[in-house]
Amino acid sequence: MLAAYRFVALNDCPTLAAGLQQAAAAAGIKGTVLLAPEGINLALAGEPNALRGWLQQLTADTRFAGLECKWQTADALPFGRLRVKVKPEIIRMNRPTVQPQAGRAPAVDAATLARWLDAGHCDQGRPVVLLDTRNAFEVDAGAFEGALDWRLQRFSDFPDALQAHAAELQGKTVVSYCTGGIRCEKAALWAAQAGVPQLLQLDGGILGYFERLPQAPHWRGRCVVFDERGALAPTVSPASR
Repeated sequence: MLAAYRFVALNDCPTLAAGLQQAAAAAGIKGTVLLAPEGINLALAGEPNALRGWLQQLTADTRFAGLECKWQTADALPFGRLRVKVKPEIIRMNRPTVQPQAGRAPAVDAATLARWLDAGHCDQGRPVVLLDTRNAFEVDAGAFEGALDWRLQRFSDFPDALQAHAAELQGKTVVSYCTGGIRCEKAALWAAQAGVPQLLQLDGGILGYFERLPQAPHWRGRCVVFDERGALAPTVSPASR
């Protein structure tokens, strides 16, 4: 199976959705593709050759060229059907001033974050704080040690929660994280607008951290995923491509 997202300006979502739906259905692929004016978010499963062929068709469009994907194996097909949908946002925040397609938020890679957490501070000497941007039930299944948890019920609660807690973050390097990176990227962009410029995103999210650091230092528990697998342990193996 594969998962990916990209914030990129799209002005032809219905036409694009129809083509992607037809190609995926013909290849026996299951899962979800979300399209919005701000970009694409997808999680799909099927035969490896079918997935590679579909991805090749997608990335032939220059807007998706070089799309970074997470590939994983699964014992059984984790999706029961195919859905290709057009929505106002690929991840709902309800803050139209946030335009992630206009430029990526600052990020920190997995190895650097682990090093900072070992040291207790970033390279500039500021204390490092982890901020979980996922919903409360996801945090309950697993999280980074000591991460801030604002008990979000939905991602659109994040802007108000940040405003309520902004003073607590001053003078610290804050690293936001989520499952695959899409929520923490938007969170970092909103934070910059809200006057918390030292808030970064974890590049690739939790699943990227698992993939790059198999021992997943400073992580405890499992990571909720929104398919029939339910939640993944840090030892989840990336698939060969």
